[in-house]
Amino acid sequence: YWATRDDGTYEIIDGQQRTVSICQYVNGDFAYFFKYFYNLTKDEADKILDYNLQVYFCSGTDSEKLKWFKTINIAGKQLSEQELRNAVYSGSWVSDAKRYFSKNGAPATKIAKDYLSGDVNRQEYLEKAISWISDGNIEGYMAIHQHDANAASLWQFFNSVITWIETTFKPTKERKIIMKGVDWGPLYKKFKDTLIDQKKVDAEVSQLLLDDDVTAKKGIYPYILTRKEKYLSIRAFSDAMKLAAYERQSGICANCGKHFEFKQMEGDHITPWHLGGRTIAENCKMLCITCNREKSGK
Repeated sequence: YWATRDDGTYEIIDGQQRTVSICQYVNGDFAYFFKYFYNLTKDEADKILDYNLQVYFCSGTDSEKLKWFKTINIAGKQLSEQELRNAVYSGSWVSDAKRYFSKNGAPATKIAKDYLSGDVNRQEYLEKAISWISDGNIEGYMAIHQHDANAASLWQFFNSVITWIETTFKPTKERKIIMKGVDWGPLYKKFKDTLIDQKKVDAEVSQLLLDDDVTAKKGIYPYILTRKEKYLSIRAFSDAMKLAAYERQSGICANCGKHFEFKQMEGDHITPWHLGGRTIAENCKMLCITCNREKSGK
């Protein structure tokens, strides 16, 4: 399946490996069963050159192309969302962007493999880079830049994010384990001009790594920057802890003073976690769902 470009050339949507392999063999780039193409007899070579390939040429508006590609995507190995977008917005910009982000050994993998998760060959590095620069509006950004001569601005932005991570936090090999997969783009945009004390950050990271109540270690850096506890997934009180607190309070909400059934209440820290409160039975109080949600801003 090939997409027709505005300039009359094509973007391979599906079957790229087969297409490229055939062309490379005919070009003499590799041997098959110890024979290069130029070693074949004329009748053997003609069988290859005269073989008909069934190619579907996809054209139309962006929305029409997307329907084509989703139809193609039903059978076989499914295309990723970004592979579909690359097909819809094919052109000079996508071709140049793929040079930076879309294969093993590409520049993006060399500088960011410790910080990004995902499969570069399935375009997940490219998807993340565009999401970061566009605040999540991937298709809108690609539509605007589809016919740009190159993707230099995207690459420069991505470089800036990675450079900021490394110069701001100077992470060790061990710390990079919890940094991989963090959504760094939004954090860079919000905090790139903030003066950050690296020594204080290192000390707090060490403390949080040792805290058993912090169940999402990968949320440590986002938490340190934003101070939002949601990133840490603080360990919840067990049902036994909550039931003990419910009995102790006689079913009375510690906030509004009204009586509720157990299933209508939730456990909360008496001394907040950020003030040193632990997730233990002695530090559990029961709030009605309404009070707890209002307190948590949920």
